[in-house]
Amino acid sequence: QVQLVESGGGLAQAGESLRLSCAVSGRTFSWYGTGWFRQAPGKEREFVASISRSGGRTSYADSVKDRFTISRDNDKNTVHLQMNSLKPEDTAVYYCAARPTFDTAATSARWSEYDYWGQGTQVTVSS
Repeated sequence: QVQLVESGGGLAQAGESLRLSCAVSGRTFSWYGTGWFRQAPGKEREFVASISRSGGRTSYADSVKDRFTISRDNDKNTVHLQMNSLKPEDTAVYYCAARPTFDTAATSARWSEYDYWGQGTQVTVSS
């Protein structure tokens, strides 16, 4: 079993930055690709960013590209999402997720491929 705990959410004004963290425990972290998803009220869950097991490859939703950066530290079992130039439309609950994979270089934007999820952290951006 894998446990994920997000932190770092909160309130920000448009243009400001926030950094989300996700602590992963329970299994060998480097076996898992990880990603961030978000869900705003009344909307479906959407992909934000993904990072490969090795950390060498990343992928982003078009809406956050060039503003958000995903990273991971396999020694500390953590995943981070640095969010810059925040916009009101970034307001959502952000979820960290992990998926076991043999491919060390793969990323995934499909939420159905992720087996483990955190409880979520709220990010609210005011205009």
